[in-house]
Amino acid sequence: MVTGLNIFPPIASEFAPKYDLLYYFLTAVSVFFSVLIFGLIIYFCIKYRRKENDQPTPTFESTKLEIFYTVVPFIIVMVMFFWGAGLYFQVFEDPKDPLNIHVIGKQWMWKVQHMEGRREINELHVPIGRKVQLTLGSQDVIHSFYIPAFRVKHDAVPGRYTTLSFTPTKTGVYHLFCAEYCGAQHSGMVGRVIVMEQDEYKEWLNGSEVGDLPPAEAGRQLFTSLGCITCHAVQAPTMAGLFGRRQRVVLQGGQVQEVTVDEQYLHESIVDSTAKVVQGYAPIMPSYRPPNSITDG
Repeated sequence: MVTGLNIFPPIASEFAPKYDLLYYFLTAVSVFFSVLIFGLIIYFCIKYRRKENDQPTPTFESTKLEIFYTVVPFIIVMVMFFWGAGLYFQVFEDPKDPLNIHVIGKQWMWKVQHMEGRREINELHVPIGRKVQLTLGSQDVIHSFYIPAFRVKHDAVPGRYTTLSFTPTKTGVYHLFCAEYCGAQHSGMVGRVIVMEQDEYKEWLNGSEVGDLPPAEAGRQLFTSLGCITCHAVQAPTMAGLFGRRQRVVLQGGQVQEVTVDEQYLHESIVDSTAKVVQGYAPIMPSYRPPNSITDG
């Protein structure tokens, strides 16, 4: 990931240079005509400012001039239109033999499901040089999946699936944002896209998420990297000092239970997170039951 002060995001996909070229063209045309128009306004204000004993200035008509300043802007606008339309169809055309990945937006996280079974939250691992097609959906409101370094953005809409394709061209770690205001914690709905060499990606896809770290450290890293700490600090019960404690729990609906927070209880709370929701909290945690569909949980 590029650090420091940068005017533009890094270029890390096959589409990004094409997008930037159109953007530079639009910027150049806008700057040229802005300078031209305001320059002429200032020039004419000075040259033809009102003076003493001014006489009416003769006027003239020029058909050639009128045709010129009608046709030239029309041609420029048509170039912009067809150029932009061509890029649009390149982004949203159905790719041949893509790497398919499902992505679900949910307040306020991205849930990623690889076809091989690997799951992620707020992270997306992809191989370099491989066409990737994301199938986007939403479980609540409209979200927008946005990767600035790839110059791609598309809405995740409740009740339907949309697709987004890109080909990473540079390894590294890049920002992932939700670009559609989706609620109180919209600004915290961020993540990372990790572009890896193809062999490295295959190892990651079939490997362990926590490596050889001690269990406590591995759990701490997962709790932080998967975004668990975001909700369990405010919108969900705190996890601090919870393990091993016996406590009285009031569930939604008023049911009261005496539970021991052991491995079995925590496993159930993670795998089937909506089964026993503590009173006063919303069932916002994604379920990790074996899914029948990508929207399960």
